[in-house]
Parts: sequence; structure tokens; C-alpha cells
Amino acid sequence: QVQLVESGGGLVQPGGSLRLSCAASGIISRSYDMGWFRRTPDQQRELVALITSGGSTNYADSEKGRFTISRDNVANTVYLQMNSLKPEDTAIYYCRAVKQWPQSRDYWGRGTQVTVSS
Repeated sequence: QVQLVESGGGLVQPGGSLRLSCAASGIISRSYDMGWFRRTPDQQRELVALITSGGSTNYADSEKGRFTISRDNVANTVYLQMNSLKPEDTAIYYCRAVKQWPQSRDYWGRGTQVTVSS
């Protein structure tokens, strides 16, 4: 059974930092493209950051320079370091694992809440 379990969310003041973790089980995460998405209070779902199986990274424009995605293949875990947090970063953050070959697979975690407020 495949599971992606996010952790590390919480309440933080503007300008603060959080590190989210996505622990994978039932899959070898290094063979997947792993991404962090978020669903904002107005229900929009958007890509935050992506790391490919080859290690390339990509970020949404608003996150460049503030967020860093990384992976620990031994721990089968993907991280999202979030710095200089803003109130508009408030959302539920979801982890996603995707691969296209040899068979298409697409898994989501259940999310972790991040609230940025003073």
C-alpha cells in the first residue's frame, strides 16, 4: 500500500520558517518526480515546487528564492524548506509522487496545514 505522509505544518508568524516533510512508503520515491502543491483558502490548487527523479528542481515564481525542495533517497523522504513566509502562503500543503514509465502512477498525500499569521 502506497502512502505519502506529510508533516511539519503549523502556525508561524510572517517572516518565519517551516520545514515540511513527505515520508513515502510502498514506493521507491527516488524513481518518482515528487512535488509539493497547496490548496489555498479560496480553493485554488497550485504547484509550489517539484523535484524530478533526476534531481532537477522547479519552483512557482512566487516561491523562488524563499522555498527549497530536496530529497533524501535513503530516508525515502522529500522536504520543503520554507523561509520568509507570508500570510498568502497559508494553505494546505500536499505531497505528490508521479511517474510515467513503465506504468503511469500518481499518488497524493493527505496534506498538512500551514498558517502564516501574526
